Amino acid sequence: MTVTTMSITTTKEEARDGAAPASTRTWLRLEGAAALAAGIALYGWLGAPWLAVLPLLLVPDISMVGYLRGPRLGALTYNLFHNWAIGLAVLGLGLASGIGAVSVAGAILIAHVGMDRALGYGLKLPTSFQDTHLGRIGKREA
Repeated sequence: MTVTTMSITTTKEEARDGAAPASTRTWLRLEGAAALAAGIALYGWLGAPWLAVLPLLLVPDISMVGYLRGPRLGALTYNLFHNWAIGLAVLGLGLASGIGAVSVAGAILIAHVGMDRALGYGLKLPTSFQDTHLGRIGKREA
């Protein structure tokens, strides 16, 4: 059965699982790609070394360590470093203070969140690593 609201059609399963409808997920993924490009452009504008950009883009994923203690703590630590507000705050702090390394960290956080969103990885729900605001990732259980 489907539910139609303002010309957006979703299944009842999508409406219940906490994920955005497919049409909205497409926009969020495009927004993520734009943020990735903006973060990388900022990184270059700040004069950071290009050789380090790929390794630095992976650093925020260290926040997944919380999953070693369970999905609730894992979601909290992951979401802390995978949202726009933290990246923008770090970037703003770096620019306001004139501390280049902090500005670069903010640009990397923004780019990383954008990369994840573009690939379909969203903010984690406390139920499981696979449950995100963009829908379930990975293979469905049989």
